[in-house]
Parts: sequence; C-alpha cells; structure tokens
Amino acid sequence: MNSIQIIAFTHRQFNFEEIGLFHLDDNQRIEKLAQLKTTLKIDELMYLSTCNRVEFIISKEKKIDKPFIKRLVSNFLKKEDINLSKDFVNKAEVFSNKKAIHHMFSVASSIDSLVVGEREIITQVRKAFEECRDNNLCGDLVRVLVQMTISTAKKVYTESDIGTRPVSIVSLAFLELKKFISKRPKKILVIGAGKTIASMLKFISKNQHHQYMIYNRSKEKAEKLIHQLSLDAKAYSLDQLDNKPIDFDFIISCTGSKEIILTEEKFNKINPNNKKSIIVDLAVPKDCDIKITKNPSVKLINVDQLKVRAEENLKARGEEVKRCLDIIEKQIIKYYISEKERKLERALSSVPKSIKGIRQKAFREVFAKELEALDPGAIEVVNSLVDYMEKKYISVPMKMAREILLKETTK
Repeated sequence: MNSIQIIAFTHRQFNFEEIGLFHLDDNQRIEKLAQLKTTLKIDELMYLSTCNRVEFIISKEKKIDKPFIKRLVSNFLKKEDINLSKDFVNKAEVFSNKKAIHHMFSVASSIDSLVVGEREIITQVRKAFEECRDNNLCGDLVRVLVQMTISTAKKVYTESDIGTRPVSIVSLAFLELKKFISKRPKKILVIGAGKTIASMLKFISKNQHHQYMIYNRSKEKAEKLIHQLSLDAKAYSLDQLDNKPIDFDFIISCTGSKEIILTEEKFNKINPNNKKSIIVDLAVPKDCDIKITKNPSVKLINVDQLKVRAEENLKARGEEVKRCLDIIEKQIIKYYISEKERKLERALSSVPKSIKGIRQKAFREVFAKELEALDPGAIEVVNSLVDYMEKKYISVPMKMAREILLKETTK
C-alpha cells in the first residue's frame, strides 16, 4: 500500500552550499522532477525548496532505502561533486509513516524552520504543492496531506504565540542592517531581483528614500521590480557589473546563481577607494566571496551568520514549541481520519457505477417481462423504491465504515 515518505536535505545536516546543489531553477524544475518521478518509479512527488531546505515528499509502495537516495542524489551532483554522494546519502533525513506526517506539519508550522515563527513557509508549501499538482507530479494522497498540513499550520499560528514576533531570514538581515542605516538616504547596490530581494527592499524602503542600482540577469525583471515597489532606482543587466568604480553604501545580493557573483577581485575594483561597506548576502549558495571579509572595512551579513541568531530564537521560544507540538499531535489524529476516509472513498468509488449496472440489468433483462405487465403508476412506485434502495446501498456502508475507522484511529 502506498504511503507518504519524505527525503529532507536541511540546515540541520547540511551547509547552505550543499543544500544549494538540490535547488532547481524555474526553467528546468518541472522537466527535472518529471524525469525523477519516472526514473525512480514514484507514484506521487512534491518538491519543496526554501532557503534552508530541499525536501522530496514521495508516495510509493516500497520503503525508501539508501540505494534509492543514492540514485536521487546522483541526479543533482555534477561529475566533480560525485565524491560527495556517499556523505549526502548518509546525512539525508528520511521520514515515513507518522514521522513523515509530524515532520510535514512541523515544517509548515515553522517549528522545524531555520527561523522559528516564520509564516512565509505556509505559502511556500502551498505553492510547491500547486505547481506539482498542476504538472501531474502528485495527486490525491499528497493533496490530503497538504490540505491538513496548511490547516495545522494556521491552527498553530492562531492558538500559540510562535508567530507573535515572526522573524524571517529577510527580517533578521534587515534588523542587522538597520544598525547601519541613519536618517540620511543611502546608495544601495542590489544584485538580483527575485522574491527575497523584493522582500528586503520593502523593509529598507519603508519611510526612507534610498537610491538603488539594481543589477540582474534580466534587466526587464529589475525594471519591473522598480515599478512594483516605486523605487528611486536604475536597472542594469548583470554583465554591466564590471570592473568600474561604483559609488555605494550598501550591497544587497540574492541570485539563483550556483557560482560566486561578487569575487574579491571584482569587489576591490568597484570599490577602489576602500570605502567602508556593508554587504548583505542572502543567496544560497553564496553570491559573495568570503575572502572579501579579509578587508577590515567590510561588514558581511550572510545566511550562515543568521543561522546562529535563529538558533537563539529557537531556545527563547521553547515553551511555545511545546504548545505547538501538542497541537500537531492532535492534528495528526485528524489527518489519519481524513486519509482513511479518503482511502475508503477511493475504494468505494466504483460502487455507485456497479449498483447502477445491476439496476439496469434488472430492469432490462431479469425482470423485463414482469415490468411490462405493470401499469405506469406501479412502474413509478418500483422506480422510487429502487432509487431509495440504491442511495442506501451507497450511503449506509460508507457511514458504517467511517464509524469503524473513527473508532480504530482514536484507540
């Protein structure tokens, strides 16, 4: 029987560069996932990718083992990284049965997040499911799981204080950067124009009129972001970030590149006067070469540093986590009831058609002569009687089965 199993590559076991190896760009994601589903003989597949995790939610009959994980990992590693395969297989977290459901609920409720209380994860889970569903990668088993997952996350945020002071990676970075922002408008060099950059610029531009220079592979996307946020900004293509000096106070970078964007050499050339600089690198893998920090005039804020702050938040919110875990345990019971009901519905989905077939045979063949001898009024009574019996033959067994399932689940 198929069951939900999860393979997770998260911040607990991997650094951000390693997690980045499993990120899939928008233009290749669906094709790659469809290939994985076929190659690994997966019945349903959902792919969840955030800044601190990549997870594969899988429905298949056979239990996931190390050879399966090795085959999955090999689809993401380049030839030069293939020697990392064994380490990745051994460190990957695998969840099945109740542990898989508990893990999924914990992720969406942000208890398992890098930053506890981060509400953004609910939207990420929902969008990940919708993309996979719309591209026929997953079906009803994952649908029931995600439906209850989102319901659980909302319940956690409503009935606990876990999100009273939500602190996402972006807001953590902003709180750190805020220490260096005075009332005087700043000149900010931005690399990238994706969702993370948009969120960061919303924080920074609130009530302050900074000047922005936005460099992105697609200049049109940068221009669209400028229009969307009504920024005082100019857009440039990324290849224009060459070796010429640029007048800036801060650098904020977050691209999907797997290669370093801002090397030490390039940074020294755009900042030849060694002006004091604040760099915020929110990319996974990193956009900015760590060697840049050898310069004492440079302050670098990156995701690795924010991870430490996130762990501090986790300790501070320990009591709330306990309350959330209690909610999750109760929701797991509800999930099993919902899933068993849905399995029952799937199993009995052919019953109405079968009953209608029996009815048609009875009217057309078995009792055809007897029915011909009846007057129209009697025929109408027979039809009404059979209609009633037909509905009961469908609803009564379903109701009885649900009651049995409920008793079994709550034992």
